[in-house]
Amino acid sequence: MSTEQRRRDIVHTARHAGSVDVGELAVQLGVAKETVRRDLRALEDHGLIRRTHGGAYPVESAGFETTLDVRTTLHVPEKRRIAAAAAQLLEDAETVFVDEGFTPQLIAEAFPHDRRLTVVTASLATAKSLATAEQTTVLLLGGRLRPGTLATVDHWTTKMLAGFVIDLAFIGANGISREHGLTTPDPAVAEVKAQAIRSARRSVFVGAHTKFGAASFCRFAAVSTFEAIVTSTLLPSSEAQRYSLLGPQVIRA
Repeated sequence: MSTEQRRRDIVHTARHAGSVDVGELAVQLGVAKETVRRDLRALEDHGLIRRTHGGAYPVESAGFETTLDVRTTLHVPEKRRIAAAAAQLLEDAETVFVDEGFTPQLIAEAFPHDRRLTVVTASLATAKSLATAEQTTVLLLGGRLRPGTLATVDHWTTKMLAGFVIDLAFIGANGISREHGLTTPDPAVAEVKAQAIRSARRSVFVGAHTKFGAASFCRFAAVSTFEAIVTSTLLPSSEAQRYSLLGPQVIRA
C-alpha cells in the first residue's frame, strides 16, 4: 500500500468512526506505530485531522461534515459541561433559538422546566427532546431536511426566522478562528445561522475545544458578534484570552 493510499484510509476511518487510535491503525494497516504517527502529523499539517494523545479525530472542512450520529459519540462529557454552563446564560430570556447539533441539543435539555419558555429550532432532534416539557413551547422551523444533521434549511427556514424577535440564540459552528470567524461547510446552513443571529438580541457561541482554529467553507459571523463563547477547559487559557480580546466573554467549563 502506498503512503498516499494509507493516509486516505486513515482519513476515511477517522471520518467513519469519529476518531482513530494509533495502535489500532498500526495493526489494521500492517505498519509500525511510528509510521502511523508520521502519517497523522502529515494529515494534521494538511488540516484533515487533529491529533490527540494516542490518536486523532477528523476536522470538519469544506468537503466534510460529521453526521449527528457521530457527534453524539464524540467528546460527550466535555459537551455536557459546556451545555450546563451555557444554560446558565438564559437569564430572563423568554424566546430562545437553539441551533442544530448535539451540543445545542444538550443545552436545550438543560433548560429549567419550572418556567415558561419558547424554543425556536431547525433541529428535529432538539424538538423531540423538548416535546414533553410542559412549560416549553417548541417552534420547529420548516424547510428542506438535511438527513445527516436532521435539521432544516433553505428559504422557508430563514423566512420564518426573519419574522421573529428572539431574546437569545445559542449558535454552533464547524469551526471558529480569530482570522476567519465562525464557519460551516454548507451555504444553506450558514444562512440559517446568520439569520438566527440577526433575529436575536443576544447571541452565544457554544462549541468543544476541537472547533477552535478550524475553518470551513462558509463564514457566517465574526467572533465579535457574540456576547459570550462557551467552551471547555480543554481550550488553553491563553487561547481563550486571545478570543476574549475580540469582544465576547469566554467561559471555560
